[in-house]
Amino acid sequence: MRADAPIRDNARAGRLGPLLAVFRLPNDDPRKTLAVALALCLACSVVVSATAVALRPLQERNAALALKEEIVNVAGLSTGGRSLDEAFGQIETQLVDLDSGEFVEGADPLTYSYREAAQDPSASTALGDSDPADIDRRPDRMPVYLVRRNGELETLILPVYGAGLWSTMHGLVALAPDGRTAKAFTIYEQRETAGLGSEVASEQWLSAWSGKVLIEDGEPVIEVVKGGVDPSSPNAEHRVDGLSGATLTSNGVANLMRFWLGERGYGPFLDRIRSDRG
Repeated sequence: MRADAPIRDNARAGRLGPLLAVFRLPNDDPRKTLAVALALCLACSVVVSATAVALRPLQERNAALALKEEIVNVAGLSTGGRSLDEAFGQIETQLVDLDSGEFVEGADPLTYSYREAAQDPSASTALGDSDPADIDRRPDRMPVYLVRRNGELETLILPVYGAGLWSTMHGLVALAPDGRTAKAFTIYEQRETAGLGSEVASEQWLSAWSGKVLIEDGEPVIEVVKGGVDPSSPNAEHRVDGLSGATLTSNGVANLMRFWLGERGYGPFLDRIRSDRG
């Protein structure tokens, strides 16, 4: 045994003395009860934190796979016995500079996270009062997904998001080659009121968006209206029924559409798409 071992042991005992004294108290002493509770809380927090860190890579992989599946579905592509990666491989992924509307060269859109960019002041823009989607900061770049047939654009898919009543809603809108007509729409992430606002993700409500004209003369014109849309009204092609009992969630969808399809969102990019088609 080293000569300094008793000294170290005495020092350790001195540091632990107050703690050991607490645990030697009678079981009915409130100080001991509090100490045990605190020790359990600390142990549980360590276990929970370690589990969360260990599971994070798996959660991220699952989220990426789920997003790929949503993109394939909204693009109208079928796996047809192929793997999800093979089906997704039919889709061209690009990163767009929202201010210029141009594709970003030399960047990997598959590893880019617009959610992380929105939290980075160097990669996003503060919106101030020009924020109908209530997202505070807009990423300077966004991924877009293109489906081509024989070299011609067939479907353009744009990620969109914005505030609902209780949550940030994330979705994908699929546009026809004209860059103005909806082919499909999906909300794949939301935490709105069950049975009311949560219907924003229902197939029945989302299917009503197909064929709606979202943009006229370069400006978003789509409305989510309270009550039913009169099919005979002159603006019926620009309107979607609101969700019964969920006015604020319905307004949130209308607001995020107006933002992302407007000049602060994909507007410059969509102008370029329409210009390229002549």
